[in-house]
Amino acid sequence: MQISFENQMGSDEKKICKLCGVLFDKPDGNSLFVQAGEWLAEEHWKDSGALCSICLENRGRLAMMYLHDMNR
Repeated sequence: MQISFENQMGSDEKKICKLCGVLFDKPDGNSLFVQAGEWLAEEHWKDSGALCSICLENRGRLAMMYLHDMNR
């Protein structure tokens, strides 16, 4: 689900996170864990763009600890 907000600069699309339901703009890829979560979202779970930064970070952190088959 996407919600559009009009602001002074034009339109800004917000999304609702597929996992936690929070409204977010674009994931903040500053953390190594967020980057890992983004990669997993594209390559493994095929839900790229559907998760907020916190869920991506949690996914990346948990995958680094428990998905040893993805670490090869």
